[in-house]
Amino acid sequence: MKGLYYQQNTPGDDGAFVYQDMEPGPMQSEYEVKLQVKACALSRINTKLLCEANIETELEPVGREVAGVIVEIGSKVSFFKPDDEVVGILPLGYQDSGLCETLWVHENQLVPKPEKVSWVEAAGTIRDGLTVYTALHSLANLGPGKSVLVLDGASTIGSLAVQLSLHRGATVLTTANSEESKLYLEKLRPPVARVLDMSKGKVDLTDCCLEETGGLGVDIVLDAGVRLYKESSIIKPQHLPHKHDILSLLSAGSHWITCEQNLQLDPPDCHLLFLKGASVSFLNEEMWNLSNAQHGRYLHILSLSFITQSQQKYIALTNVSHILKDVMDKLANGIFRPQLDDPVPLYEAKVVMEMVQKNETRKRQIVQL
Repeated sequence: MKGLYYQQNTPGDDGAFVYQDMEPGPMQSEYEVKLQVKACALSRINTKLLCEANIETELEPVGREVAGVIVEIGSKVSFFKPDDEVVGILPLGYQDSGLCETLWVHENQLVPKPEKVSWVEAAGTIRDGLTVYTALHSLANLGPGKSVLVLDGASTIGSLAVQLSLHRGATVLTTANSEESKLYLEKLRPPVARVLDMSKGKVDLTDCCLEETGGLGVDIVLDAGVRLYKESSIIKPQHLPHKHDILSLLSAGSHWITCEQNLQLDPPDCHLLFLKGASVSFLNEEMWNLSNAQHGRYLHILSLSFITQSQQKYIALTNVSHILKDVMDKLANGIFRPQLDDPVPLYEAKVVMEMVQKNETRKRQIVQL
């Protein structure tokens, strides 16, 4: 059984992607199901996070968002039966590549795939949908009447964030980094309030957002990275906003959700946040997987101080399942329209994954088995 793996020979090198013939592992638990994989999405491997979580291995499996058919179930499986169509995200530290033909997966890692949703759509949307729900619901309290700024709204995560915000009745502003992205965002229905084209370098993000909100500022900001210093445009793209632009356009009691893990806020920045009663949250796409591994330590939905560690793990899994089911429902109902590239066969997965690892792709890449 052939799968794709990431091999990092020495610390700090770029590593290489290699195909490996691996024997399918045995069932580890009576709660596992045997999944015949039909489609697998490709996401960048965060080697730094794996190292920090102490789950780094010599060969890191590629492909954790999988969709397929259940062909066999363990004796204690209660949620599924053979021939059920499912989709899910394999946990951090999982040893087998999602590009293998069959996998043993715990039933709590999977949710039913709606009949009208294709394999490619299911695998390509599940991770980004979970990320968007984490950002806008778990961290930002999205609701009707809120104003939302989504940076790089044509990206895979940004497009779903825009669509979810519009569905929830929010007023949405978004930015585009190219003419193609601008045209895509302007065609969304229901329409966004304003698309700011950052590619021409003549747009003042703060002034435009304050003008659109009557000077009150934006309630929720979801960025795609920020520049910490004016000179950082040499290293980071110029279309990324400076951190002071974000701080200046926030409203009272607002939420800034950032993907910039090295964000640095000086005392004057913190004082401005204090005056506005605003908050900053960091969006970690692997938060839910870490919460499962650490028994709910990173869970942001419920207060877990009064329950046991085993209950924390169960609640973490339950909440993730509810979110994943809702993502699939919105995909089936046409509320989510993801940015997916044409699916590729397994023999092209290595080349495509090299592009994904270098952030050279704009749309979600899917391998169809």
